[in-house]
Amino acid sequence: MEFESDLPGNDIDDIEDLISADDIKPRDRYENKKNVTVRAKKRAPIKPTLSDDEKEETKPQKIIHESVIPGTQKVYVKTWGCAHNNSDSEYMAGQLASFGYKLSGKNEADLWLLNSCTVKNPSEDTFRNEIEAGMRNGKHVVVAGCVPQGAPKSDYLRGLSVIGVQQIDRVVEVVEETLKGHSVRLLQNKKVHGRRVAGAPLSLPKVRKNPLIEIISINSGCLNQCTYCKTKHARGDLASYPPAEIVDRARQSFDEGCCEIWLTSEDTGAYGRDIGSSLPELLWQLVEVIPEHCMLRVGMTNPPYILEHLEEVAKVLQHPRVYAFLHVPVQSGSDSVLGEMKREYCRKDFEHVVDFLRSRVPGLTIATDIICGFPTETEQDFEETMTLCEKYQFPSLFINQFFPRPGTPAAKMERIPANLVKKRTKRLTDLFYSYEPYAGREGQLYTVLVTEISHDKLHYVGHNKSYEQVLLPMRKNLLGTRVRVRITSSSKFSMMGEILDEEQEWTRCANTKQTQLETKSNSSSSRRERYIGIALVVGAVAFLLQLLVRLLNQ
Repeated sequence: MEFESDLPGNDIDDIEDLISADDIKPRDRYENKKNVTVRAKKRAPIKPTLSDDEKEETKPQKIIHESVIPGTQKVYVKTWGCAHNNSDSEYMAGQLASFGYKLSGKNEADLWLLNSCTVKNPSEDTFRNEIEAGMRNGKHVVVAGCVPQGAPKSDYLRGLSVIGVQQIDRVVEVVEETLKGHSVRLLQNKKVHGRRVAGAPLSLPKVRKNPLIEIISINSGCLNQCTYCKTKHARGDLASYPPAEIVDRARQSFDEGCCEIWLTSEDTGAYGRDIGSSLPELLWQLVEVIPEHCMLRVGMTNPPYILEHLEEVAKVLQHPRVYAFLHVPVQSGSDSVLGEMKREYCRKDFEHVVDFLRSRVPGLTIATDIICGFPTETEQDFEETMTLCEKYQFPSLFINQFFPRPGTPAAKMERIPANLVKKRTKRLTDLFYSYEPYAGREGQLYTVLVTEISHDKLHYVGHNKSYEQVLLPMRKNLLGTRVRVRITSSSKFSMMGEILDEEQEWTRCANTKQTQLETKSNSSSSRRERYIGIALVVGAVAFLLQLLVRLLNQ
């Protein structure tokens, strides 16, 4: 199996041009202008572009299958966007693999399954380019994710099979029909007893991009709708999975060999508000089923929905099997801009979240996001963002330029000149690179859980309790273990460590299948040794009794 992931920072894209019922209709706008004719603007369908030396007749043609025998076709899966999207792709890959399809690289695949994201324009552009590349190379193409869910009538999606964000459990039938030359579009919301649910069952099979990490989407959709964001157009209103289903999925993941769980959603802090539960309630239930030496990472939460749970969230983040890490996007340090963004909090609210959690959770890592160049952002507004970031010196700071997403209120606002946006982005980036969060850590000792391979493929990556990245030498059998390390050097984004323990001292998750088999084997050996010991004792007693009887008879 091959997954192709995006580089860090290439997040999500957007969806559909939604028109409010209160908007002025074209007929009303031009009613008093008799010399104006209203015409619908037609856009030509997108066709794969050919290079100068390519001829239409020589372009590879996709094969139409009369029938599809599982195991004879190959599928390539590519994902854009957030952890939620990655989890969806893992579920779709798992169903295809369990049905017999082979997961492969793009060149040898018969069909490309492209799972899109809708936060930023560049992500949608690369998604569109990949569709064209698949068509140009004679591949069947199935599209999924937020872009087609929110804008199913886009010209470049015409004629393609579409899997909606709540229909990923039907990926096998969509792929099968597409290979036969049919176009299938599944975009309906899932409902149970008339109530919208979060999505497909969490118990579906998965092919994980990283077999050691399970990504669990705990809810889908949002309570709020920010003026710059299109994600809600695709994911809709908040819908949470029941706590029992999430806990069962966590148990299943640990049984299958995972040693780390990531909770994800569009806003984890809003979890449970639609079903009478809350994020802290869920976290305390999950803590009970996390095996020794395994870890839990809490996903992104917006400030408004964590304010009332700060005390309990702080207690959970102190738990030894929960990373002291939280992603809380602020987007701007200006109350004026936050109001125009409809973020539902002010700067003081965000500062209270950071100050409160930092004071109660030792070594807490706070990550945040900033949007530079929102249409109403003045120089004074931007200076307030600069002072906020300078005050807290966030070790993880995701800096984005504003992109007008069609159908959002912010897209109708007058934009700031591009050169000014770039200037502000550079100033904030320079500030971010002016401090070293890990400087002076040389010689410090940490226990880290090793779960990943670095981007340069030269190191294993472990994370300490604060979810800080520690690079380690690629020792055999190191992945999936907890080891003690000493920091030898540091950089802007990570620390380098040396392993202090011998291999026999490395510890593994207490609930993986390997550990269970070893425990079972050890238990069997212990029972066998115990039975042998009892048999020896019984035999010795019997021998002594026989000897005593003989002596008495004499």
